[in-house]
Amino acid sequence: MALFQIIVGSMMGGSEYVAEACEEVIIAKGHQAKLNFQPIFSDLIEQKTEKDQIWLIVTSTHGAGDYPDNIQNFVTDLRSYDQDLSPINFLTIGLGDSNYDTFCYAAKNIMNLLISKGCTNKKDIFTIDMSLDIDPEALAQTWITQVIDHL
Repeated sequence: MALFQIIVGSMMGGSEYVAEACEEVIIAKGHQAKLNFQPIFSDLIEQKTEKDQIWLIVTSTHGAGDYPDNIQNFVTDLRSYDQDLSPINFLTIGLGDSNYDTFCYAAKNIMNLLISKGCTNKKDIFTIDMSLDIDPEALAQTWITQVIDHL
């Protein structure tokens, strides 16, 4: 049984809904999940060596490829952290609008930052194009179900 730390970056609430939908699946699959709507890097890093912990990053992109306000401090602290992060496994879901050339930049950038810090990416990034007539929560639930089944 793994513990999923769901780290949410959201400006308008879409990422929060997707994160909550993923939480439902994670718990239904017999794992633990903790939503972090105001993620604090120091709190999460203290638990980095706990067995079977996975960080699930669910973030939208704001402005010209920027991180949402609520996750900016987390990213700043992650950037400046200089200790070993190799025990951390992670997954990334990005929400964005493909009409912009910065489609899912925040998710892509945090994924690359985590990789550069030695973290292990367990699956390719999952991007959700919010400009389409879709149900982003259902898409995320299908994806996380497949990922958990193959972990």
